[in-house]
Amino acid sequence: MATLASTWAPPLPEAPGFEHLVVETPGLRSHLATIGEGDPVVLLHGCPQHWWQWHAIAPVIAAHGYRVYCPDLRGAGWTVADDPRIGRETRLRDLLALLDALDVERAHLLSHDMGVITAMQLTYDHPERVRTAVQLAVWPGFVRFHPRLVPAFQHLPKYVWHRPGAPLRGDFSERYVARPMSEATIEAHLAPMQRPEVDAAVRPLARGMVLPEALRIMRGAYRSRRLTVPTLVVFGRRDHPTTEELMGRICRDPERYADHVEFAYVDDAAHFITDDAPAAVADLSLDWFDRAAR
Repeated sequence: MATLASTWAPPLPEAPGFEHLVVETPGLRSHLATIGEGDPVVLLHGCPQHWWQWHAIAPVIAAHGYRVYCPDLRGAGWTVADDPRIGRETRLRDLLALLDALDVERAHLLSHDMGVITAMQLTYDHPERVRTAVQLAVWPGFVRFHPRLVPAFQHLPKYVWHRPGAPLRGDFSERYVARPMSEATIEAHLAPMQRPEVDAAVRPLARGMVLPEALRIMRGAYRSRRLTVPTLVVFGRRDHPTTEELMGRICRDPERYADHVEFAYVDDAAHFITDDAPAAVADLSLDWFDRAAR
């Protein structure tokens, strides 16, 4: 069902060219922003973000002959769930149901931050549904833990112990961006936090999905499995502590764990690489879709 952006509460941030849909699957009414025509590309947002994270990237991808789908995942954006509980694979099941509802058998996958967790689960558990994958600002599943990674988790406690109404504006501080975001941009990212169910989902997401999956990664669960989907891992060079030198240590010998994986680094970009360098993200993704899908 297509709807006008102005009919949503709170209003959707402006993004010309997108069509907004509501897709119903068991227990979920997903808000979905789409643009373009052609082979399907699915974009999975991070936290505390939603479909609008891709507003400068999806149109570029669409212009190269792709149909781009930007869903609001459970607990984020304007998607409505019957059940507030979120487990380790809840969003994975949601995504599979959404792909089925859209008649998308196989798609390119681009993900960031928390969205990478769901994308990674899909690539390992259902590789037949993914043509290629690009993951932003998150290590691959076969990573080996290193003490220098500890600062990367410093934001997690406030998610685990999130109180309704507690601000998340600090996530967009200079610690996580290479260039300051405008107030309008921050407000657009945080707009859905006005919805009580989105605010209340922060803690379940951290406790039910992020922590269990992070522990599995650190224990080596994915190092005992084979990644068969061609995957590009992209970091901003200012996304500390994940330097290129450290990545060489914690992801050494990737061919032991993956059929085809590459790493790329973007100058003048930090954790929120989609805001810092949207053109670079779009270019890297398009190049990977073309090269790795052959």
